[in-house]
Amino acid sequence: MDFQVSLEMSLLILAAAVATFLTRIGGYILITRMNTIPPRVEQALNAVPAAVLTTLVAPAFFNGGWDFKIAMFVAMVVSLRYPGLLMLGAGWAAAMVCRHLFGL
Repeated sequence: MDFQVSLEMSLLILAAAVATFLTRIGGYILITRMNTIPPRVEQALNAVPAAVLTTLVAPAFFNGGWDFKIAMFVAMVVSLRYPGLLMLGAGWAAAMVCRHLFGL
């Protein structure tokens, strides 16, 4: 295959890299200049992990097959009682069993 990168594509990649860098460094600069973090900002920062998890899990759940749905349900139930590594193993095992038994 011939991979020629056009000038437009190079500029797009460069612009995306600059935008990513500025958003990451901008948050750091903003937080370090504050003497205290306002309660609303702290609440927003505390909501970030749940928001990130939702953006990772929701598309897989709604676009995936039944093997994904069953594996995620098993992982959720296991995570209520056991640590993360066991939860990941249980979800993986559930997906493999579903694929093997049901051809999903």
